[in-house]
Amino acid sequence: MYNDFVIIGPPSDPANIKGKNAIEALAAIQSAQALFMSRGDNSGTNKKEIALWKLTSRQQPEKESWYVQTGQGMLATIAVAAERNGYTLTDRGTYIKYEADHHGAPALVILSEKDPLLLNQYSVLEVNPARCPQVKNKLAKAVSDWLAGAEAQTAINEFKLMGKQLFVPNADSE
Repeated sequence: MYNDFVIIGPPSDPANIKGKNAIEALAAIQSAQALFMSRGDNSGTNKKEIALWKLTSRQQPEKESWYVQTGQGMLATIAVAAERNGYTLTDRGTYIKYEADHHGAPALVILSEKDPLLLNQYSVLEVNPARCPQVKNKLAKAVSDWLAGAEAQTAINEFKLMGKQLFVPNADSE
């Protein structure tokens, strides 16, 4: 299954990123020196952001005045971005929660999404019993098979957060 990341920012969109892919959006933010809030906390979201900056043809920001590392969690980073009229990268689930907390009228809106580079894939792998003899391989296989099966794939597809689909099932059972 997967979900995705999105780049959010003020509806006025001072860097003009709406509809651009992630790399174009980050490059535009950097060119405009528009405020960008980074978690800066070595989380999975922060690592994704760093990987995306590396794909731009520009140097990754670090100490520039427009690039702020909050060192906080996602909702706190979004709050800082909203207070400062800036941009940030977030996972869609956190954005759904943020939007709901603001009764459908959040200060920041999704401006860049549905880019393959923004996918957040979740996978299950069975541990090799030859390398880890203590592993309970039959149980691991049962969980793996169940997650890849029709029942779990339907449950993943139907799972909603605040009435919005959070994950897309894409199991390959082979």
